[in-house]
Amino acid sequence: MSEATGGRRPYVRPMTGWWKRDPFFVAYMWRELTAFAVLGYAIVLAVGFVRLSQGEAAFNGWLGAVRSPLSVVMHLVFLVSFVVHSMSWFEIMPKTMPMMFVGGKRLAGSAITHAGYAAAVVASLALLALARWGA
Repeated sequence: MSEATGGRRPYVRPMTGWWKRDPFFVAYMWRELTAFAVLGYAIVLAVGFVRLSQGEAAFNGWLGAVRSPLSVVMHLVFLVSFVVHSMSWFEIMPKTMPMMFVGGKRLAGSAITHAGYAAAVVASLALLALARWGA
């Protein structure tokens, strides 16, 4: 024991499971966990590009793997994770953007969030239409 602490041991706050004590932090950790789904899907796409560069047979093998039942389930998990991940980004947009004014009035945060949702839906529908048109 040192004299600086007055003969007492210093308080050390336990850090294990700190995020489990508050529902806000539990939700935060779940949102952050969705970033691993983004990484996983990026790896799946990168493998697809590598297989494409290796020729038609290699790419068709990759397509077969992507169409397997396990892969379809994995892609559904990716989809749900992406939706949660995207929604969390749209929810923090009003907090990270500079204040916006329309007609001299400050734009509500919910309007910014809803504009982000609308942009995502429009972009998704446009990509879907482009994919259908190209097929």
